[in-house]
Amino acid sequence: MEYRQLGRSGLRVSTLAMGTMTFAGNGILEIVGRTDADEAARQVRMAIDAGVNLFDTANAYSAGAAEDLLGKAIAGRRDEILLSTKVRMVVGPGPNDGGLSRHHIIGQLEASLRRLGTDHVDIYHVHQWDGQTPLEETLETLDTLVRSGKVRYLGVSNYAGWQLMKALAVSDARGYQRFVSNQIYYSLESRDAEYELVPLSLDQGLGILVWSPLAGGLLTGKYRRDADAPTGTRHVDERWDEPPVRDMNKLYDTIETLVGIADGHGASPAQIALAYLLKKPGVASVLIGARTQAQLRDNLGAAEVVLAEDEFAALDTISTPDLIYPHWHQATLAAERFGQPDRALHGRFQGKTTR
Repeated sequence: MEYRQLGRSGLRVSTLAMGTMTFAGNGILEIVGRTDADEAARQVRMAIDAGVNLFDTANAYSAGAAEDLLGKAIAGRRDEILLSTKVRMVVGPGPNDGGLSRHHIIGQLEASLRRLGTDHVDIYHVHQWDGQTPLEETLETLDTLVRSGKVRYLGVSNYAGWQLMKALAVSDARGYQRFVSNQIYYSLESRDAEYELVPLSLDQGLGILVWSPLAGGLLTGKYRRDADAPTGTRHVDERWDEPPVRDMNKLYDTIETLVGIADGHGASPAQIALAYLLKKPGVASVLIGARTQAQLRDNLGAAEVVLAEDEFAALDTISTPDLIYPHWHQATLAAERFGQPDRALHGRFQGKTTR
């Protein structure tokens, strides 16, 4: 297992991290998985034995039950791992049971610590944007939690580019602790994050943590053109709409390329999809989750896969996002002064006609 520095922080995280959305599987999350306590403990042991040191969860996963199962699974091994959890989502019927107010953040952290059976979390992510709570209130509260020792590092997830930059600017202006990680949806199915979030993370020194790197299972090779979707999977359940696929033909073209490269390696398509992301700039770790130990074992195998440059280029080309404004304009008129963050999106377009 490789370990990478998380942004500009001194923290080193395994390139494969374990996500726990499948743990418990209460409510709508039963579609994702229903991992019980015994299976959760087995999967956690397997991941630790493979060198995984980062485990990610959230207070909103199965109404806290995922945190509870993870806390039980790591009992006796807390010092070997890093814990990440999140706050923001609505977790109750009350008017203050969601958002990023001081009231909600502090109350939810205390509840998360109790469920996880620990006195601190290593990375505390804000799980979504809150457009009604002043950023100063949110960020001052988070800063206080770091200084108290209950939180070691701060992370952000699912912010737009302007929202994240505004938050960083407020932190810098007020001397608050900065976000060190940016947890985003990023996969061969959708590389929207390259428009703003990947360049911003590179420019501002945030380590990228990737959620749903297999696009909710779409990139496992089970979904093929002109074939029925497998029964029992989340994409045949009308209650689940993540990720929203905008171009099915492009997705199937990407899957065909993925399967061809996987066959050449004697690997699974999932392993190739994960290995691809680990070659992208700024990515510190990708979160893997599994319904079964067999799925987890397969995903962990991605740590051993090394893509050749032509294989990486083939995947990069087939999944290339369209250049939206102002990026197509910059590609034509600003490319001679692009920096590293710009090249996260534009590198493959330089020297080409874009309009």
